Amino acid sequence: MGVTGSVLAVDAGNSKTDVAVVAADGQVLAVERGGGFQPGVEDVERAVDGLGEVVARAFARAGVDTVGHVSACLAGADLPVEEERLAAALRARAWGATVSVRNDTFAVLRAGVRAPRGVAVVCGAGINCVGMRPDGRIARFPALGRISGDWGGGWGLAEEALWWAARARDGRGEPTELARTLPAHFGFGSMDALIEALHLERVERERRHDLTPVLFATAAGGDPVACAIVDRLAREVVAMAVVALTRLDLLDEVVPVVLGGGILAAGHARLDSGVRALLAARAPQAEIRVVTARPVLGAALLGLDALGSPPDAAARLRTHFAR
Repeated sequence: MGVTGSVLAVDAGNSKTDVAVVAADGQVLAVERGGGFQPGVEDVERAVDGLGEVVARAFARAGVDTVGHVSACLAGADLPVEEERLAAALRARAWGATVSVRNDTFAVLRAGVRAPRGVAVVCGAGINCVGMRPDGRIARFPALGRISGDWGGGWGLAEEALWWAARARDGRGEPTELARTLPAHFGFGSMDALIEALHLERVERERRHDLTPVLFATAAGGDPVACAIVDRLAREVVAMAVVALTRLDLLDEVVPVVLGGGILAAGHARLDSGVRALLAARAPQAEIRVVTARPVLGAALLGLDALGSPPDAAARLRTHFAR
């Protein structure tokens, strides 16, 4: 059974997937959570098969087998060609009459704005920025790491902190408390021990992300090197936001700039104040909003936008996810 005008909303990130089935009036019929979505590691078909398991549970809970529109915000949809490939795979599953695929950063943006107008910077495991206008114009970055000019995100911050701590230990760099706090986090007494453990994979590569909170704690203690890394992240966040605003001709207008992801939503005082001060200087009309709502809300709102649903549907949807 299908529900006319309903939406299947998908927010699939590297670490988890949220799926919601939403009626045309904004009523949430089902919400399910699954594991991460990594089409770059798996092939697209296998990744979408895994997504299908979560969708099947959501459909069963909602009592439907199809919807009017699939609104999917997916990790790995970084380039138009990747969006097209993923959209084709979703259309082949026949979950909905129509399908739209966007990068998962768009879900955070739409969750943080009342209309599809604004810019979002998301900093979690990686860093990305997107912007949109109601006329359909968008601004985006490839967000493929250093090869596309990116710096930041949990992975980049951890690597930067390790680099400075290693150089402090052997004398090539200036002293920093990071040379003590980073190895101590894993129970090691020196950077030499931590470097060896990382190289020999006694500490899993993925656990380097664990060092990002240590970096922020060390910066909060006043360590100059740690503070400089945090300040560089603030500059990167603002640089991306200003470029997106400029591309959309929104730099001189009152417009939301949404901050999301685990790092930007965590309330790190130095980072937060740095972003606000720099953005006020370069885009004084921008209104910063920190989003902590589940991004699947944004994917669902984009779906309701596509169906031309009335404002009260969006309000009902937001009320549900505010619980």
